[in-house]
Amino acid sequence: MIERTLAGRPVSAIGLGAMPLSMNNDNQVPGADEAIDTVHAALDAGVTFIDTADCYAPSWDQMGHNERVVAEGLRTWNGDASRVLVATKGGITRSDGEVWGRDGSDDYLRRAADRSRENLGVETIDLYQYHRPDRTRLYGDVMESFARLHDDGVIAAVGISNASVEEIALAQSVLGDRLVSVQNEFSPRHPGSVDELRYCGAHGIAFLPWSPLGGTGGGARQVGDRYPVFGELAERHGVSPQRVVLAWELALDPHVIPIPGARRAASIIDSARAPELDLSPEEVVRLSESVGIFD
Repeated sequence: MIERTLAGRPVSAIGLGAMPLSMNNDNQVPGADEAIDTVHAALDAGVTFIDTADCYAPSWDQMGHNERVVAEGLRTWNGDASRVLVATKGGITRSDGEVWGRDGSDDYLRRAADRSRENLGVETIDLYQYHRPDRTRLYGDVMESFARLHDDGVIAAVGISNASVEEIALAQSVLGDRLVSVQNEFSPRHPGSVDELRYCGAHGIAFLPWSPLGGTGGGARQVGDRYPVFGELAERHGVSPQRVVLAWELALDPHVIPIPGARRAASIIDSARAPELDLSPEEVVRLSESVGIFD
């Protein structure tokens, strides 16, 4: 597996987005054994970066479900789990009746981080990410809370998610080199985060595309049909359109680490082979222009 750098550590160029193991747009959550098998398949394929979040769960009263699945997958794997970087996220709330909200208060984030540590079975979270902005609070104040979590040893590194260029810059001003990653939606269906991707590349920050294939509700499965250039190049190279999408994203900048979601072993095994696909510069430009990205 080709590696890239995240939080000062070498990790696989493709990560596992674990969310579909607990919730997805198809409303088809795998059983416990299948979920663990998918985590094991990712690890066996060379994946050393897994992304989860406390709110990924089948229902509001099972918060932490996905973190516990990931932890169990690592615990029961027969390889060296110490090489795997696990990132989780906090700041989204779920309550009785599936009421979703956001809480960026210092008290809530600390309690959420402590629960995530317990779910993951770790003393220090490898990478803790601000999931979505709480617009009732100043962004800089929330970053101060993350700085304290870092300095107190609760978390080893800080990431932000769903952030604008302005928010990334503000986070940098507060956190300095404690900020190591930005996780935004990015795919052929949603190329709108290209400015954030380029900003991260210019500042040495890892950019982690979520839903890099277009989502769990059919977008990923149909990406080659919806975006014919990707399908055409997949046929030319003898690989899946999904693999072409991930190889294209990797080619955009060496700081990009896509985290495709998977609920089946076959999906992540195919995705993990994307770094092997060497697209020509002309193919990368053609793919980019086909979704409206121009230099």
